[in-house]
Amino acid sequence: MYSSEKYPSQILREAVEAIGSLPGVGSRSALRLALHLLGQPAESVHHFTAAVNRLADEVHYCHICQMIADADTCAICADHTRDARTICVVESVRDVMSIEATGQYRGVYHVLGGIISPIDGIGPSDIHIRELVERIGRMKGEDIEIILALSGDVEGETTSLYIYRQIEGLGVKVSTLARGLGFGDDLEYADALTLGRSITGRQPFRP
Repeated sequence: MYSSEKYPSQILREAVEAIGSLPGVGSRSALRLALHLLGQPAESVHHFTAAVNRLADEVHYCHICQMIADADTCAICADHTRDARTICVVESVRDVMSIEATGQYRGVYHVLGGIISPIDGIGPSDIHIRELVERIGRMKGEDIEIILALSGDVEGETTSLYIYRQIEGLGVKVSTLARGLGFGDDLEYADALTLGRSITGRQPFRP
């Protein structure tokens, strides 16, 4: 992808390649960012790289909901003021952040880490559906609501239907976001007002 003749330094080339591997960063942007870092004080660059290293080495995934955390349990699951009987099922960590930004949801979450997409080779066993079913099974006897807050495209609807089939015999209430979100919309790009209304106005899930 990058020719060594373009760069006066092999170290610079490797830095550009590393930065350019990030999604949405082209070769020109990667070079600009690498040169920007090169122009910063060494302590600033070391702080930047240390933060990235900590991201790789020290971030945990919550053993309850699969959200990222600094400990074995995330701050949301550890918050006893949250309604642990209401579980919002989302595709990604970014979706949790989007819903939290609305300030209108006080339940907890379950992060799937993806959605079922046969074209991409992602099946039910590749995401955290089994963990969700087991989690619900451990909550027997409680009044539980599962909110399927997945994107309204074909893959999201397929995943919602699959989850519904897995949990429909467990005696839980299953709901989905109100369609303030259009078909095909991603939660990540929904504005806070629309997403908040979709959460508070959720409807029973109908397969």
